[in-house]
Amino acid sequence: MRHVFLVAICAASALALSGCQRPGEADVDRAIQEVLSGDESSMNDIMLTVADPAEAVSYFRRGLEGQPDNIALQRGHAQSLLRAGRNTEAVGAWARVTNHPEVTAEDRVAYADALIRAGEWKKAEAVLNAIPPTHETYRRYRLEAMVADANKQWAKADSFYETAAGLTTRPSGVLNNWGYSKLTRGDFKGAQRLFTEAITYDPSLFTAKNNLVLARGAQRNYDLPVVRMTPTERAQLYHTLALTAIKQGDVGIGKGLLQEAIDAHPQYFEPAVRALEALEARG
Repeated sequence: MRHVFLVAICAASALALSGCQRPGEADVDRAIQEVLSGDESSMNDIMLTVADPAEAVSYFRRGLEGQPDNIALQRGHAQSLLRAGRNTEAVGAWARVTNHPEVTAEDRVAYADALIRAGEWKKAEAVLNAIPPTHETYRRYRLEAMVADANKQWAKADSFYETAAGLTTRPSGVLNNWGYSKLTRGDFKGAQRLFTEAITYDPSLFTAKNNLVLARGAQRNYDLPVVRMTPTERAQLYHTLALTAIKQGDVGIGKGLLQEAIDAHPQYFEPAVRALEALEARG
C-alpha cells in the first residue's frame, strides 16, 4: 500500500508541476526522489531478510533489467544468490559489484566470502590481500582466519580469530570456528575452552555443544558437559559421545552411552538404536 501511495503522490506532484514553474520546484522533486529512494531501500532490506530466497533473486534481477548500473541492486542480487545457496552465481554477481565505480572495501570482503563458499580459496585469499589493512571489520578478520586455517598457518589463524572475536558483541560463531580449528589440530583442551566460551555467549548454539562433546570425548572424558540442553539435544550429545568412544576402542562405554541416548530421547531415536543393535550382534 505504501508503494501505491507514493506513486500517487508522485503522479499528483508531476501534474501540478507541469502546469507552471514555481519557486522551490527543484526542492519538491528532490524530496520526492528521497522518499522513493527510502522506499526502495526498505524493500531491498525486506527481500534480503524475510522474503523467500528465490523470490528475492527474481526481485533484484527484475530491478537490474531497468537499472543495470544500480550498485544497490547489484549488491542485493549478489546477496540474494548467496541466501538461495547459488554460490557459483553469487561469485559472478559479486565480481560485477567489485567492478563498479562505487565499490567499497566491504564489497570486496563480501566477494571473498562468496569465493570461500564456492571453494575458491586461493582467489579469496588474493581478494583479501588486496583490501587495505585499514579496513578492520569482524567479517574481514573472520575470513582471514578461515583462509589461514585452510593454509595450515596456525599462528596467523589464531591471531585473526582473536581479532575477529574482539570486533563483535556476538562472538559465539567465530569462537566455535576457532575451537574447531584447534580440534582438527589435536589441541583438544584449547578447543574445549573455546567451545565452552562460545556457549556462554549463545547457549542455543548446538554446533558448539556437539563440538565440545567431541573435544571432551577425544580426551576420553565421556561425561556430558554441564550446559543447558533440551532432551533431544541431550540424546544427540550422548550419541556423539558414544560414537567417539567406539572409534577410540572403548566399545563397552560406547554401548552404555548409546543406551543413554535412546533413553534420553523423547521419541524413537533410530540412529542410536541401529548402532546399538549392530554392536550387540557383533557380540
